[in-house]
Amino acid sequence: MKRFYKLVSIARQGSGYAIHLDGKPVRLPSGGELIAPNAALADLVAQEWAGQGAEVDPETMPLTQILTTAANQDAQTRAAVREAVLAYLDTDLLCYRAATPEEIARRQEDIWGRWCTWFAQESGIALTVTTGLAALEQPQAAHDFALARVQAMGPWHFNALQMATGLSGSLVMGLAFCAGAASPDDVYKAALVEEHYRAEIYNEALHGPDPHQEKTRNAMLRDLRALRQFLETLDGE
Repeated sequence: MKRFYKLVSIARQGSGYAIHLDGKPVRLPSGGELIAPNAALADLVAQEWAGQGAEVDPETMPLTQILTTAANQDAQTRAAVREAVLAYLDTDLLCYRAATPEEIARRQEDIWGRWCTWFAQESGIALTVTTGLAALEQPQAAHDFALARVQAMGPWHFNALQMATGLSGSLVMGLAFCAGAASPDDVYKAALVEEHYRAEIYNEALHGPDPHQEKTRNAMLRDLRALRQFLETLDGE
């Protein structure tokens, strides 16, 4: 859409800060106002709006999108999303390994094994790993640990977990990311082990990546870095 505003500012609104365009609050699809939990995060979101050109491009505003997603979740919606996020544990990317070729199996063990070990150290429970096609059912104690971690999160942190888990296909990576143990690059690398392997096989460095795949990868890394900035700003209040 075309840019329809000139001045971007923030204003105290209850316990948070609203983002204003020409003195009027940015509205959510639900009709409410876009409100950040602290001034530092509101400033960053305002910078995204101020940095737009003649056209407003939502893809260049990851923090605005994160804030909007979190703000649009009420308690009922969050409960349903929480169940969906916790369900990732039985289908977690890190637990479904390739038996062949040997090189990709080695990479999965090197990269994914590190984070399965992290989960075991945090929880005291070793996750089940398979090279077969049958669906896994992780130990109940692992599910209990994940549930306790999620229940301890406020809505803003839970939203970051939801997004990191969805981007990576792994609740383990989502939990490690929100705990500060995994960086955006760590999550990105874990999510794309197989894709990066195929890129080497097809000599992507020489021939160039598929434009759609490249766009998807860049968007993932951009969103993960924005999530890290979101969490650091949130925790720094």
